[in-house]
Amino acid sequence: MLETSGRLLRLLGLLQGRREWGGGELAGRLGVSTRTLRTDVERLRVLGYPVEARPGVGGGYRLGAGGELPPLLLDDEEAVAVAVGLRTGAGGGVAGIEETSVRALVKLEQVLPGRLRQRVRAVSSAMVSVGGGGPQVDAEALVAVAGAIRDRERLRFEYAAEAAAGVWGTSQDGSTPRDGGGVEDGTADFVPPRTVEPHRLVSWGRQWYLVAWDNEVWEVFRVDRMRIKTPNGARFALRELSESAAGDLVRRSVGEASWRYRARVRVLASSLYVQNRMPMPIEPEVVDENTCIVELGSDNPHQLALWLGLMDADFEVLDAPELAEAVRAVGDRYHRAAGS
Repeated sequence: MLETSGRLLRLLGLLQGRREWGGGELAGRLGVSTRTLRTDVERLRVLGYPVEARPGVGGGYRLGAGGELPPLLLDDEEAVAVAVGLRTGAGGGVAGIEETSVRALVKLEQVLPGRLRQRVRAVSSAMVSVGGGGPQVDAEALVAVAGAIRDRERLRFEYAAEAAAGVWGTSQDGSTPRDGGGVEDGTADFVPPRTVEPHRLVSWGRQWYLVAWDNEVWEVFRVDRMRIKTPNGARFALRELSESAAGDLVRRSVGEASWRYRARVRVLASSLYVQNRMPMPIEPEVVDENTCIVELGSDNPHQLALWLGLMDADFEVLDAPELAEAVRAVGDRYHRAAGS
């Protein structure tokens, strides 16, 4: 009986974790026959869980919408992750979710075992939330995008026009996007609806980005510039894209597209050292084991000069007189400070 109860809890957890499971795949995950799976599904129905079954060769099981929210089955690590995420959400970043996050966190901590409450508080006490400006993401839009990723359904949306909203990422004509105003004032123009295969949501710098497959290439979209259209499109086959690869795509797209000023610099350090010091993925041009050439960018020469100083390596400006002048000005300022 104990083994059966534990299997039912695991079955319920699997059904909650994905929209639909094939019968054979679900039975394999549980290590039982399809006949036993059908018996377990019937037991869940008797307990009040609306498990739906679709017959046929491509049939499967899914947890339908019920009159009441079924209990969530979380292991220790998942419970800690949810609690910490709610604490982060309470600090802002997603429009209208702060108060809701606080209420949900209170309910969750009431049922957490003492050992997990201590872990959550330890992590939370080490976290610092720094408020900042910038657009907030509509919570409903974020949920809609996440749902399309979970269900592997093509996402339909309108996107803020580049001229009005400064789209970050590759533009439709392949040109580098411009940085302009925002959509916060409601004046941005939106391009016609497009349909993409959504794969990953990436949070970076108090901003949310969607990494999606579109027209045979990976594209990056800012979620706050998306206006979701419903219903979603047809389902698609999942493509290989790791979390680290998705993060690299966002850092590269956002960083390079937002640079207003670019310069080439010879750095007297190995390419590996320079790559590890960069805030985004780059590919240095290797000169020898202790020298490489990189193309860098920032909003202006002064900002880039300050960043180069933080790299903690000797360097030479190759083709940017404005940057050379900014480096000289910064060096003179530090020299005067040291002399006093």
